[in-house]
Amino acid sequence: MNWLVQNLGLVGELLLVHLALSVPAIILSFVIAIPIGYLAHRQRWARGVLLTLCGVLYAIPSLALFIALPAITGFGIRSPLNLVVALTLYGVAVMVRTAADAFDAVSPDTRLAATAMGYSAVGRFWAVELPLAGPVLLAGLRVVIVSTVSLVTVGAVIGVQSLGSLFTDGFQRGIVAEIVTGIVATMSLALVLDALSVLAGRLLLPWARRAAPGRRSSSQAAQIEAGEPA
Repeated sequence: MNWLVQNLGLVGELLLVHLALSVPAIILSFVIAIPIGYLAHRQRWARGVLLTLCGVLYAIPSLALFIALPAITGFGIRSPLNLVVALTLYGVAVMVRTAADAFDAVSPDTRLAATAMGYSAVGRFWAVELPLAGPVLLAGLRVVIVSTVSLVTVGAVIGVQSLGSLFTDGFQRGIVAEIVTGIVATMSLALVLDALSVLAGRLLLPWARRAAPGRRSSSQAAQIEAGEPA
């Protein structure tokens, strides 16, 4: 506790740095993954290729990717931009499959109805398919948030400052309080960002709060089976 009180400024600074590394990667991975996932949904021939590539990408050890990327991007190995690019790639690898599944979940009848109402392909995507896929996309985004916040800490091994620096410094100096502070701060940041994403989902996707069909009462289910209004 004494160590934390004496180093609150350092912890706060590293928390902000950690946040600055995490949020751009989360947003970029979400934005990039949606069109790729939609392509995998629309073009079945590309689905297997894209999902396989994403699976292979996610299987690459994070430290190895951090070290290898500068040869491709031109950023220094200790550059925060190098870390953001790597985190974005991991986020895309997670979100593409989720995005494809989200668009798959939209009923074909709903698409046909939207087309019959005069929606163009682009208009149908923005007004119908994307909103209906929103709840599943949000679930995938929450996974990306937690994994990204966690992976940022690995950057401390190659010299990129973040809450992970508390792990490495605390381990080298034998300060348990510093290590515990880093763990708790990282978990807290992930939980806060996750809660904010859930709140945003409630505001932007109000229809997702409605009860799912599987949660109907037994009397309602019986009425539906009998052809009566629930």
